[in-house]
Amino acid sequence: MPHGVVTGIIFALTPTVVVGLIFWFVMRAIMRADRTERAAYARVEAEERARFEREHGVAAPAPASAE
Repeated sequence: MPHGVVTGIIFALTPTVVVGLIFWFVMRAIMRADRTERAAYARVEAEERARFEREHGVAAPAPASAE
């Protein structure tokens, strides 16, 4: 292949690859943040349920469904 064809292919594919990598990094960051937030929420909810059960001596009511 002539040098110009290879250069053209590289210039044609580079923007797509770069945008794909940026998209991948952003989605990865969003997924990790969501996972961390859900773990923190679950930990706080468990602490609150334990406190409720200690103070009232009965099991905490079930959470409302997220519908």
